[in-house]
Amino acid sequence: MDLYCVIGNPVEHSRSPAIHARFAELTGQALRYERRLLPLDGFANGVRAFVAEGGLGCNVTVPFKFDAFALATAHTERAALAQACNTLSFGINAAGQPVVRADNTDGVGLVNDIVQGAGVRIAGHDVLLVGAGGAAAGVLGPLLGQRPRQLLVANRSIGKAQALVARHEALARRHEVALGACGLNDIHGGFDVVVNASASSLSGASVPVPAHVLRKGALAYDMMYGPAAAPFLDWAAANGARPRDGLGMLVEQAAEAFFVWRGVRPPAAQVLAELRAAR
Repeated sequence: MDLYCVIGNPVEHSRSPAIHARFAELTGQALRYERRLLPLDGFANGVRAFVAEGGLGCNVTVPFKFDAFALATAHTERAALAQACNTLSFGINAAGQPVVRADNTDGVGLVNDIVQGAGVRIAGHDVLLVGAGGAAAGVLGPLLGQRPRQLLVANRSIGKAQALVARHEALARRHEVALGACGLNDIHGGFDVVVNASASSLSGASVPVPAHVLRKGALAYDMMYGPAAAPFLDWAAANGARPRDGLGMLVEQAAEAFFVWRGVRPPAAQVLAELRAAR
């Protein structure tokens, strides 16, 4: 059977194997999908070993999204803009040389889950993106593509936020979006959509932004899911916002990766409904 995996550290929490197994069942695709825990300094060697076993593609989660981008020999446009990668494909080119192709399906997954899953419009609204690491880099472009009125990137290190914004300035101008960056303690005003793309939930840290960022009825979205997302979701609900975890994003980005690898689009909404019903 064709071999795929998710690579990360930690990775034991990932539900990607169950999601891709269900996608394969529903679409009649023969594949095996595994978890691979790699040491923090062992990403490249781990990927090479996986390819040597016959691996055709992998999803990449924290903290390896920048490593995956650097390892790749070819990049899609959306991966190049993010300079971070969550989906790798392995193959051979016409000259018989190995190719590692980088893609990023995180942003498509997030936007689909917000707009279709949660039924929340991004267009014309004010969006706060918390974090400037690989997760934030992967979603900023697709969020801008939805044409919000304003999009502010807030991060503990303002330099990282400014660098991420600078890379997306041309896209923001094209879509007529007011794009800016600031530190976590310098956020002014409220927002209609707040997306936590920081590592705070994964590390068990406190919510990284003050409650005033939440307009009444705002969508407060944590990219994490399960117990790790609970503190952020509880904080959002207690402050009059509409909480949503990242399970839908996980399913939607997995569906996009499945399409990249197999050329078949699986029924993401059905699989998400099944996962939520099984909780």
